[in-house]
Formats: sequence, structure tokens, C-alpha cells
Amino acid sequence: MIKAIIVDDELGARESLSKMIEKNCKQIEVVAKVDSMLSAFEAITNKEPDLVFLDIEMPNGNAFDLLEKFKNINFNIIFTTAYDHYAIKAIKFSAIDYILKPIDPEELIGAVKRFEEYRGQKTTLDKQFKTLLSNVRPENKLKKVGIPDGDGLIFINLSDIIRCDSDGNYTFFILTNGKKIIASRTLGEYEQMFTDDNFFRVHRSHLINLEHVKKYIKGEGGYVVMIDNSQVEVSRRNKTDFLEKLSHL
Repeated sequence: MIKAIIVDDELGARESLSKMIEKNCKQIEVVAKVDSMLSAFEAITNKEPDLVFLDIEMPNGNAFDLLEKFKNINFNIIFTTAYDHYAIKAIKFSAIDYILKPIDPEELIGAVKRFEEYRGQKTTLDKQFKTLLSNVRPENKLKKVGIPDGDGLIFINLSDIIRCDSDGNYTFFILTNGKKIIASRTLGEYEQMFTDDNFFRVHRSHLINLEHVKKYIKGEGGYVVMIDNSQVEVSRRNKTDFLEKLSHL
């Protein structure tokens, strides 16, 4: 059985999630339901859960305050939040799961299934939360992103990405050190994640890091030369928006 703890300050939310887990996730045993960060720390320390369903905002602190209390995080987390929280982007970058309230049973089942797929990867788990706590701090300028590949997760600095190329349901990351990483997610997902970080989708198959553009060559759509001297086509449809974005760097 998977031992789980539910952390939420609302009684109704705790009971609703507990019943949903009991009905849809028979492999999970809820060993504690707590309503504060203090009681969460005690329950996690004493019960040693495999999985924690953790509300982001609590009256006496947030989920990240709680996580910073642990020297080593050896439990998985599925965050729960009632709205599209400011920290959701940092959570996505860290490749950690979250569910928006009101929780849909199918979303719950999917999150638990993903947890089971990655369960036991302790090294990856530690890097995930270090990445999360680093990215969630607004003063930190060096963002990292967790890239899911066939074996787990690879963590890289956002600034080390030159461009991302689409290959159906996969994305190739071309890095400044010359390496290429293939990720098991679509380019559209990364476009949404990186849109506020000086990345721009110049073509349906290409998402580029504007910090690494060396030159733009005019044409019907034109093309850009990146710092590795690769040439990336700019679609005619995206040309105007791209040049506008480039002019404000």
C-alpha cells in the first residue's frame, strides 16, 4: 500500500479528497489528515508517508515554508490549489505534479499514476525539490527546468537552452554545451512554460531562446542565426510579433 497524508486547512477539502482517494485509488491508504503546517511537519516525520497531498496556501505559512524544514525530502508530493497559483509555473518547471480544486477524479487518478511511474527515484526527487525551492524564490535569476526523458528527469538551467525543436509528441532541446536532449513532452507545453522567459515560438517546429539569437536575416519570414550558428526559420505569420519581441530585449 501507498501511505499518504492530506494537508489542507479546510475540513471539507480534506474529507472530499479522502473519499475520492478511497473510491478511485485503492492502492492508497490515507494515514493522516492535517490542517496546518506544524501538524503536517509532525505527521510527515512520524508517519513517513510515500505521498503527500499538499495545499499550497495555509493560514500559518505556505507549502514551501514547510518543505524548507526538511533536511531531506524522501516523500513525493502532489500539490493542490484552488486557483492558478503564482507558484504553479515553478512547480511545472520542477516537473512536480499538481491538481487544481475542485479536484476532478480523473485528474487525481492521472496524478497518482504518474507518481507510481516515478516512485523510488530518490536522486531525482531530491533534485526536483531543490529546483522547486530555488525557482519559487523571486530573487533567484538562475532558473532550472526538469526535462522528462525515458529514464526519469534531467535538470538543466534555462539559460543553457539555445532552442527547442518539435518532433511530434517529443521535443529536442539543443544546449549551449552542444548536447541534445529529447523530452517526452510536446513543444506546445514548453511554449506555455517558457513564454515569460524570453523564449519565442518563431515557427510551429521551433521555440528559441531570444538571449541566444546572433543575427536575423530578412526574407518572407526570414530566419535567425543562433549562437551555435544554427539557422532557424521564422514563419511569415510569426515574423511581426517576433521582431517586436526582439526589439524589446
